[in-house]
Amino acid sequence: MTPTTSIPSTRIRNHSRLHSAHANNKARLGERLIAEGIITQAELEPALGQQAQGKRLGEILVALGFIDEADLLPYLADQLSVPHVILREGIIDPLASRLISRPLSEACTALGLFRVNETLTVAFADPQSLDSIDRIERETALRVRPVLALRASIIDLIPRVYGEGFQLDSVTADLDNSAVEIGDEAIHLDLDVMGSMDDTSPVINLVNFMLLQAVRQRASDIHVEAGSQHTSVRIRVDGMLREILRPKREFHPAIVSRLKVMAKMDIAEHRLPQDGRIHVVVDHRPIDLRVSTLPTVLGEKAVLRILDRASITFRLDELGIPIDQLDSMRKLITRPNGLLLVTGPTGSGKTTTLYSMIELLKSVENNIVTVEDPVEYRLDMINQVHANVATQLTFAKALRSILRQDPDIIMIGEIRDLETAETAIQAALTGHLVLSTLHTNDSVSAVTRMVDMGVAPFKIGAALVGVIAQRLARKICPDCRGTYYPTSITLDAIQYQGDRNRPFIRGTGCNRCYDTGFVGRVGIYEILQVNRTLRDLISSGATLDQLRKQASSEGFCTLAQQAIRMAEDGVTSLDEILRVAVFD
Repeated sequence: MTPTTSIPSTRIRNHSRLHSAHANNKARLGERLIAEGIITQAELEPALGQQAQGKRLGEILVALGFIDEADLLPYLADQLSVPHVILREGIIDPLASRLISRPLSEACTALGLFRVNETLTVAFADPQSLDSIDRIERETALRVRPVLALRASIIDLIPRVYGEGFQLDSVTADLDNSAVEIGDEAIHLDLDVMGSMDDTSPVINLVNFMLLQAVRQRASDIHVEAGSQHTSVRIRVDGMLREILRPKREFHPAIVSRLKVMAKMDIAEHRLPQDGRIHVVVDHRPIDLRVSTLPTVLGEKAVLRILDRASITFRLDELGIPIDQLDSMRKLITRPNGLLLVTGPTGSGKTTTLYSMIELLKSVENNIVTVEDPVEYRLDMINQVHANVATQLTFAKALRSILRQDPDIIMIGEIRDLETAETAIQAALTGHLVLSTLHTNDSVSAVTRMVDMGVAPFKIGAALVGVIAQRLARKICPDCRGTYYPTSITLDAIQYQGDRNRPFIRGTGCNRCYDTGFVGRVGIYEILQVNRTLRDLISSGATLDQLRKQASSEGFCTLAQQAIRMAEDGVTSLDEILRVAVFD
């Protein structure tokens, strides 16, 4: 049977320091509670007397009023080496609960809490009962993740869960009886946090919980969208969106208003887009949130970009770049002058790559200035300028001012127009190293993109030193990776030229990766180094095909080729490289 006792701490607090036989656990529980001042010896004695009748010591202490359930469960969980939960309706998905038949739920004294993909989290009075876990896994055909709850709480909730009147109202008591509904993909709940929420501030609790879960699950964005029946709260993790909450539609204005208040926006303005920022502290680390609202026909949509400096590395040697490509990048960024471009679609990691280059280059000998819209992360020893069209400080205008500030290295967040492009090239030709980004599918296309903007080819040829195209691919989860043999259809789709009978690696899904098969992301890079031959071709106005042919003749490795190499090495999967890379 699949092991089910390991649960990531990002979902449920797991006290796992001690593990021993039941009888010894009972004896030590009373002593430990006394030692920590939770109960007295006088209170323990009558409880031990009742324990002789076959009852559990912890439940006796709760029934006698000597200890609260919230205080007891962490100690019980610590003794049994399992997670714990304080049961309340607000953390129970009735659809998930009813996957277990009522007779089996009563027989095992167990209650289904929520389902995530093929894993069902179940509260047990005895989470170490392998027989109970096995019976529920057989009936539901799902992997069971056991957590500890008090027997009395489970028995009390079973009639309500399997009756007709079950409502999800505990978390948001003032929002109506069924304000929050939790669907199958819902969520990887932190049950301790849910259990400790203050019901007097339901909207605040809901928003805080949403932010907490997004940060703990390494999300980059939160989407709050109004639907015809519900509000959908989705988070983007490793580039993929998934729904985590679905409050009732009528509470959407209150949620968006709460976000507006936090972001210091105009809560009375619903017809125009607005932007703001929120600063919060999660798990003792500061988090910045960039908030954007957009009016839609069903109500305002809010998107929050999570800027967690502590979770991001700005070191080139820690981005998972292959050694040969890392050496090429270092050669490009240590050039005394020239234009170096990083290209790729939105969300492909271009800003992280640029910041990592800047971190490598910064020193007391270099005056480094950036112009960005917006400035996402603050960097020490770097002069960062926020380009703002509202104040008429465009990229081009800021760049012209920067050139009067005696810069050595200039980073431009994005080359968006001809004026910015020509100013950047002029800076590169006058002794400055200029780093910037473009939106193109590959590195060679950056040349034709600038020509399309109106830049003369000879200027591009004179200034350009290199182009780095990149994508972000999800990494295979180390806990559930396994070999398999892909179909010929998949191999044909990537135009695979290697041994078609060899095995590849993929993730099968586990607790750590939330059954996705992936944890984290890694960059896939394509590096075009502009040598004399390519420079002459660019200056003469060569076509895209001519540039690609010449680069290929010099050993140029495309994004697709590099992606296949990473799949062969077991870093990512074939399905993932098909999703992010272009094979033509």
